[in-house]
Amino acid sequence: MRPWRAALRKELLLQWRTRAEVAAVFAFGAITLLLFSFAVGPAPQALRTYAGGFLWVGLLMASTLALAEGFHRETENQALEGLLLLSLKPHAIYYAKAVANWLQIGIVGAALLPEMIVLYDVPMPAPGRLLAVLVAGAAALAAPGTLYAAMTSQVRSRSTLLPLLLFPLVVPVLLAAVKATALAISGDIMREWSTWIGVLVMFNAIHWPLCGLLFAHVVEE
Repeated sequence: MRPWRAALRKELLLQWRTRAEVAAVFAFGAITLLLFSFAVGPAPQALRTYAGGFLWVGLLMASTLALAEGFHRETENQALEGLLLLSLKPHAIYYAKAVANWLQIGIVGAALLPEMIVLYDVPMPAPGRLLAVLVAGAAALAAPGTLYAAMTSQVRSRSTLLPLLLFPLVVPVLLAAVKATALAISGDIMREWSTWIGVLVMFNAIHWPLCGLLFAHVVEE
């Protein structure tokens, strides 16, 4: 447990020192939401209807930038090889990075929520449910995203390859998060919210252990 805590502390300190990059990721997501509102035009009802979809597409696109840059720093300075030489287990490195990415994606998503509310004139009948969807969805993006970021970190076109690998896998995450967000915004008359949040929980239950096991094969190749 202590090596994992040390690795996590290193990741959090690194993210704090490069917080300007987090601000850039947030700016990218904020601009994406703004462009979606321009594309729909002055149609308040349509903006409210599709607000959840716009939020998660913007967060997904912004998260790929954060995921790619995290491993770029590791490979550029050969820090990953140094951690392995210090006998730090690959799964400890993975979970430290995945948790740090989870926090980063969650913070960016939480920062985008006020813009979505104001820009799309979204009501907030169930803010607790909305935050629960954000936490579960951010975790579902961070788990496979961290693994694929490691796989593509040595490739010159990693910024292009990472979305190509990640986006098809997280289609269930996107569908479930969008539906659960829409139900949290508009109301859950048919009591469907728990079903969609359950999809996110099951995705996390499968991919967090699986990606932790596969990470060892990625870094050893």
